[in-house]
Amino acid sequence: MNALPMAPQSDALERFSIHVEDAVWDDLRRRLAATRWPDQVVGADWDYGAELAYVRELCAYWRDVYDWRAAERELNRYEHYRTSIDGQRIHFLHAPSRHKDALPLLISHGWPGSIAEFMDVIEPLRDPEAYDGRKEDAFHVVCPSLPGYGFSEPTRTRGWDPARIADAFAVLMQRVGYARYGAQGGDWGALVTSLIGLNDAAHVVGIHTNMPLAVPADTGELSDAEKADLAVMAQWQDQEAGYQRIQGTKPQTLGFGLMDSPAGLAAWIIEKFRSWSDCGGHPESAISRDRLLTNIAIYWATGTITSSTRLYYETFRSQRMDFFAKKVTVPTGVARFQKEIMRFPRKWVEQRYNVTHWSEMPRGGHFAAMEQPALFVEDVRRFFRTVR
Repeated sequence: MNALPMAPQSDALERFSIHVEDAVWDDLRRRLAATRWPDQVVGADWDYGAELAYVRELCAYWRDVYDWRAAERELNRYEHYRTSIDGQRIHFLHAPSRHKDALPLLISHGWPGSIAEFMDVIEPLRDPEAYDGRKEDAFHVVCPSLPGYGFSEPTRTRGWDPARIADAFAVLMQRVGYARYGAQGGDWGALVTSLIGLNDAAHVVGIHTNMPLAVPADTGELSDAEKADLAVMAQWQDQEAGYQRIQGTKPQTLGFGLMDSPAGLAAWIIEKFRSWSDCGGHPESAISRDRLLTNIAIYWATGTITSSTRLYYETFRSQRMDFFAKKVTVPTGVARFQKEIMRFPRKWVEQRYNVTHWSEMPRGGHFAAMEQPALFVEDVRRFFRTVR
């Protein structure tokens, strides 16, 4: 099932083009056509989980209409490489700017995301003059797949926690030839980016995140708005975070179903996009159906859903979560999108980061680059102007 054959371990940068064999998609269509659909309580919506009618519609579109080859062509507009770091083969997309003095920018995704999250922001970041920007805002974009995700191979050994990923990405940037760079991330990418800012400060000019992290801090009385945000987070943790316990304790068991059933995989992922995005209850009001399916299809084609969920297991057992004990001192930009699920008070965030830029976004949710690419790009530009 894995579309990526094993390759010899090497610290060289190995160029490749994304291509998934037709047999993978023939098998997908056969499996979708043979899906055993679950029953559903009369009148149920999304309150029990992924809603049956929508998932059936999405899977029918995936089987009969969705065009992976078009997605491949879009992805292959950019340079793709794999390289071996700490015994793990890691993939990255490289989109250098035509402006030689552009700032290198490492962008990291999370779960259940992929490099597909950034397809609408790469061009504005690397070629700002074509998108209402200035050449001084240009970036050389480096967008890796997290180890165990997408076109990086599945992890084979224990211990691939966010700190190890951050260390690997710092090596990656040096290997590509970027000794001075910025970093950006949300979801797992936010934690990886924070750890890069903490542990590779000698090379990082600043970090930007759309999901700033924090722990409770004695910073005085909270405002009513801050208390409301904490209440929303508490409700989310109570009603929406069951996936964390499953993926953080028994990811391998979960993997048997998700690896075998594309409908099950689609339901598991799409429910998160629906509940975490600023979509008014329908995921496609925030992100196009084809973009959603490209993200899901990457997990299916590469066979990495099980290894992706293991990141939760590794993190829950990690002994290297320095971020929660030390402060990130490099300049930090924050874009807090209105429907982001993590809504820590700014004063708590400032205990963990050297916050030099803070934006409250009028709309958008957890998948900021997919939902609101123009707002995302403009805030990244604004922050990095201060540290170039």
